[in-house]
Amino acid sequence: MTTTPRWLRRGLLALAVAALLAQMAAAMLTTAVEQTSTIDEPVYAGAALVQIQEHSLRYNPEHPPLGKLIIGAGLSYGEAKVDPAFVGDQTALGRWLQYESGYDPARLMLLARLPVIIMTLLFGLAVFGFARDVAGWLGGLVALALYAFSPDVIAHGSLATLDAIVSGFLVAALWMVWRARRRPLLYLPLAGLALGAALATKMSALAAVPVVLGLAVLSVWHATRPSPGAAPATAGAASAVGGGAASAPAGGVARAGRWRALAVGGAAAVGVGLIAVGVVWASYLAVDPDLVWVSPPDLPAVHGLRALLVDAVPFPQPYRDGLRVQFGFEDGKFGGYLFGRSYSDSVWYYLPAALLVKTPLGMLALWLAGTVAMLAVRRLRPAAPYVLLPAGVLLGAAMMGDRDFGTRYVLFMPMLLAVAAAAMVVVPWRPVFLRGATAALVLFVAISSVRTFPYYLPYSNEAFGGPAKTHLRLNDSNVDWGQDLGRLAERLRTRYPGEQVWLVYKGSGQPDFYEIKFRDPLRTPPEEVRGLLVVSNSTLAKAINGPLAHLVATSTKIDDVGHSITIFRR
Repeated sequence: MTTTPRWLRRGLLALAVAALLAQMAAAMLTTAVEQTSTIDEPVYAGAALVQIQEHSLRYNPEHPPLGKLIIGAGLSYGEAKVDPAFVGDQTALGRWLQYESGYDPARLMLLARLPVIIMTLLFGLAVFGFARDVAGWLGGLVALALYAFSPDVIAHGSLATLDAIVSGFLVAALWMVWRARRRPLLYLPLAGLALGAALATKMSALAAVPVVLGLAVLSVWHATRPSPGAAPATAGAASAVGGGAASAPAGGVARAGRWRALAVGGAAAVGVGLIAVGVVWASYLAVDPDLVWVSPPDLPAVHGLRALLVDAVPFPQPYRDGLRVQFGFEDGKFGGYLFGRSYSDSVWYYLPAALLVKTPLGMLALWLAGTVAMLAVRRLRPAAPYVLLPAGVLLGAAMMGDRDFGTRYVLFMPMLLAVAAAAMVVVPWRPVFLRGATAALVLFVAISSVRTFPYYLPYSNEAFGGPAKTHLRLNDSNVDWGQDLGRLAERLRTRYPGEQVWLVYKGSGQPDFYEIKFRDPLRTPPEEVRGLLVVSNSTLAKAINGPLAHLVATSTKIDDVGHSITIFRR
């Protein structure tokens, strides 16, 4: 019986990994080229340029600088410069950079997005490596396939925003802590670097700190605890000399060994934490070595546990002030929209419900089955604290937030649960059937993902009607983040030339720049609104009553653009 040479197996594995990442890269690049800027991207791009060119932290202080430095790495290859005489807030800076500075906004956004695309592809390798360590090379391929075809990961991995970056660094930190079970001296420092990079990208990563440090203790305890055979051997030797009385000292030795392992683990966790703190400080000092900072005069006041947290974090003052800004956002009333209902506050179940809509059905099935397998199969159970516990804690922390804006806040879910899904290939019960079912579900995910190309941001699964129906259940960055203004201009130019356009657009783009000639229907008597009524779906979703609701009710839908903008004829 012949076996496949090892070099050939490795070559085929590398080819499969490259193919999955190549299709993901093609999807993200196409999306990055075709979409105009979303609402948040110009803010990050403007702040990134100020960080790099002026070594200043004054813009976008509510987020640490590392993610913006990554975005700025792409912008540094362009000619864009921030006018030192510019005066305005971060929103005005982003608008000026895109439309008033004279630079090509499409090229500007592509340069800002390219580093995020590269990082997203690298994080795919982390997901593959994590799953391979847990479930072998076949499990690694399953996890990478789910990651590479995830509409949410593709959508946000192709934007110049921070969500994909922070989630990827957190997954990398958890992978390194898992690997530290065998070689803690090598992998725990890497875990500290990855955790610090996450903290230096978004403050939401603070929720992961106790989890990662606790897992560091667990990994060191596993790596240094006394071997199971040590105590019996010692007891046997003592019995030969002094009889049965030696069993108690042997047990004491074992307990002392366990306590020593825990003490070493605690010290290692402190080391991981110190490295993470160092990364955060380094990111701020990389922007401004003198760390010149004046706290904004309008910082929100924080009290209670929040105030204790702000004072306790061992980070630079701009980080602590940014944390105050984030807590101020949480006290705001942003409202939300879910399953056709607008609400003024937030609902605790928003994120699980949004994930149910925006995750491919095959992926949901594999997440659930992989979770059960990881808990039920003895061989896989040690990985559960490193995969399922962080996913649960981070999801719970995100659910406590008051901003029901989208699944981008839980982008770590399709990353971590892809690793959990990989467990299906090593379940000993009916392995041939389970592997076949896993392959079929992965194929179902791939087909669902490819069918939505290149409209990944408004994706929803088949049970909820697909991307054309997403706006009936969700809004904001789940479906319409202002990304299709360029596509709208092209559609109007090619299909509806010369027609009167009445536009209600939600986004950071400027319709005039794209030569969209329009009037505002909300500032015009309804009887005069005749022609094309064009409405962003995030606005349309909340048009329950009022002038816009009347205009829509007395119009006929004739077209949609990217599943984020609807065109009516009136």
